[in-house]
Amino acid sequence: MMHRLATILCALAALALGTAQPALAAPPPPLQAHPAGAPAAASTSAPKAAPANKNAAAPAAASAPVHREYQIEIIVFRALKTLGSPEDWKAELHMAPNVSGAESPTGTGVGHLVRILPPSAYKLTAIWNTLRASPDYAPVAHAAWIQTASDWGTHAGFDLSELGVDVPGLTGLVYFERGTYLHLGLTLDYTMQHPPAGLDAPPGTTFVMNETRRVRFYQRNYYDHPAFGVIALVLPVHAGQTPGQ
Repeated sequence: MMHRLATILCALAALALGTAQPALAAPPPPLQAHPAGAPAAASTSAPKAAPANKNAAAPAAASAPVHREYQIEIIVFRALKTLGSPEDWKAELHMAPNVSGAESPTGTGVGHLVRILPPSAYKLTAIWNTLRASPDYAPVAHAAWIQTASDWGTHAGFDLSELGVDVPGLTGLVYFERGTYLHLGLTLDYTMQHPPAGLDAPPGTTFVMNETRRVRFYQRNYYDHPAFGVIALVLPVHAGQTPGQ
């Protein structure tokens, strides 16, 4: 099944990332990433600074922490035809996550959601249109946003609803972590009233995707499942650059 998905989608990898977009409005206060089941809260105040020491030397500018920003975009699509064999779908609810490129935890810091990007900033629109024309797949959600990264191992992310995704039956988190490498993780549940034929899944079956992958800038990443899938893209946001460009 993995090879069938790769065969159908391989042509999509050659599509261009898109053109530059106009500048965006000033962002709202960032949201702090949160683990599964915990609500995110908007930042309301900055941490209080310690009292100044008149005798202490001023810290060097280079010592200030660097909060890199990243542009992340995802397309969620569902299968319209059988792409796999029947399984015990209830067992998915208890499966351990699939983590690729694991490494040692690097800290406890969590990322912040800087802003949601408008469709004019999307880079995967051509892929969305290709999926819409496919007899095998139906795209159901498309979202892009700017965020800072959480430390590797925290699994602190953002709920789909915070990212502007509102699809009946589709819930879960997207988390982006930075350690020695960059990782993008998805913990998604998709309850379908009309599952793809051939999967021996009755109406109302919940399919689970729980996968973390090492990612590289500008490369499209495919998260695969017999019932649905995700295409993800991660881009760096450079200093002085308008997000989306």
